[in-house]
Amino acid sequence: MVESGQRPGIVDVAYDNPDRVRVGIEVLTFDALKARLRSSVAQRPSRVDFHQLMLVRRGAGTAMVDFDTYPCAPGTLLHLRPGQVQRLPVGAEGRPADLDAVLLLFTADFPLPPPATRDVLDGFGPVAWRLPPGEFDVLDRAVTELQTEYRRLRDERAAAPAALADTGVELTEALLRHLLRALLIRLSRLPDPTGHAVAPAAPGADVYAAFRHELERSFAVTRSVEDYARRLGYSPRTVTRACLAATGRSAKQLADARVALEARRLLAHTDLPVSVIGRALGFTEATNFGKFFVRETGRTPGAFRRGQR
Repeated sequence: MVESGQRPGIVDVAYDNPDRVRVGIEVLTFDALKARLRSSVAQRPSRVDFHQLMLVRRGAGTAMVDFDTYPCAPGTLLHLRPGQVQRLPVGAEGRPADLDAVLLLFTADFPLPPPATRDVLDGFGPVAWRLPPGEFDVLDRAVTELQTEYRRLRDERAAAPAALADTGVELTEALLRHLLRALLIRLSRLPDPTGHAVAPAAPGADVYAAFRHELERSFAVTRSVEDYARRLGYSPRTVTRACLAATGRSAKQLADARVALEARRLLAHTDLPVSVIGRALGFTEATNFGKFFVRETGRTPGAFRRGQR
């Protein structure tokens, strides 16, 4: 990863593999990541443009993802998706945590294509799991195999002549893609930690999935359930019923929550005036945006931004 922006609140982090193996995956330890980042950056929020999986083997700390906190203990699995804001796990004194953990950093196009991995790679899945011992052992073996093959890829590039290296890299890269896909399929079988997972065959599952994807495309344009229902060809009641079954929240609540999340990201991530952020999210009046933000978060936009800084 490479820092591509340094605004007062959040550091932009773009995918960049320092091993120069020219593939869309990197496997490293949490200690290696801490050593790479300056301490002032490691302790600040960052927004990534790639997927990040972290499996904790030992140690303890607390991570932040999109302004929610998650305890990190042995058996914790974290999945950060492109566009999400994180703070690396910290210990009791606010310093980077002392964790024995492995991280997989990969671009959205590196894994073999869906459908098997679609659900785990979309933007709506869980952030954190506490794995039971049996599941942890299975995933730990899968991560270790990825780690071994990644080291082999790096060593092949460094040790062999260019022509031979290219042949070896091509084969090992293909294996890494398959191993990552297998890992992601295993993740898709894990129980949803929120308790609101919807089986693909469950009534309304396709309606809910269509609504979430349309919401992701259009949340800055409209929060109207009627608008979404019309675009999808369903009645508002059908869309709301599907959302309630999937999450326990109505379609309107999900739309408002998505706008509020983006507002928090923009307030913390940019220096844009509050009025500009409100207009970007579909509010014609700054006062209406302010009232909406207070209702959703309990704080004014200005107070939230000051707290992030």
